[in-house]
Amino acid sequence: MSTFSINTNVGAMIALQNLNATSMELTQTQSRISTGLKVASAKDDGATWAIAQGQRATSMSLNAVKDSLNRGSSTIDVALSAGQSVSDLLLQMKAKALAASDTTLDSASRGALNEDFKALRDQIAKVVANADFNGANLLKTGATDLTALANADGTSKLTASAEVMALGGTIVTVTSTSTIGTVTTASAMITAVASSINNVSAALARLGTKSKAFTSQADFVTKLQDTLDAGVSNLVDADLAKESAKLQALQTKQQLGVQALSIANQTPQSILGLFR
Repeated sequence: MSTFSINTNVGAMIALQNLNATSMELTQTQSRISTGLKVASAKDDGATWAIAQGQRATSMSLNAVKDSLNRGSSTIDVALSAGQSVSDLLLQMKAKALAASDTTLDSASRGALNEDFKALRDQIAKVVANADFNGANLLKTGATDLTALANADGTSKLTASAEVMALGGTIVTVTSTSTIGTVTTASAMITAVASSINNVSAALARLGTKSKAFTSQADFVTKLQDTLDAGVSNLVDADLAKESAKLQALQTKQQLGVQALSIANQTPQSILGLFR
């Protein structure tokens, strides 16, 4: 049963509650539109926010993985470039050794060939010594294997083995004192250089395989990161078209709520009519 009272205006109370609720929804919608997020903080949706933060952490960690893979790939590419130069120098050395093995050559010609051979030999040492990238060198004496991150947890790694191409090693068997000053040494160098060429070619093939593996892993990590970012977007991003339509409706609802409250506040005035 309804009653008239000047102490309690039930209609105004209901109108105010509805207006407050509308104002809260309007504030939330405006926040979503301004931030572009439907879950901007833990208080919006704690579970969803926590899941999104975990995925964001993984995505950010993958940036470090990509950097590690790119550095590794660049180091291998430098080694490949230097190794190809070594191979080219060895080809020239073989030609010099073959020419010097000709018994019909005079001493002056053989001496000139020997000087060219030694210059090419020494150039190999310079190429190998300068095959550095970011402090890493896979070709010099004492080189260590190259390791790069492969996942966001750091539990998986890619490794490229060192391929030492220093003179007198297991790959380039030509030593730092090798010469072709005589027919005998020239003939011996033909075999040694040919063996070195084959060894360098095999080492370059291994480096090329590792370079491809590093590049493929980097591409995969990039795609994985894109997928994670899209997943986070699905969880927390607001549908701005929907929020825009909702904003218009709430603004209209708010205006109506203000009018309803104004009407409800006039109800006590009708009580005065009872005493006239």
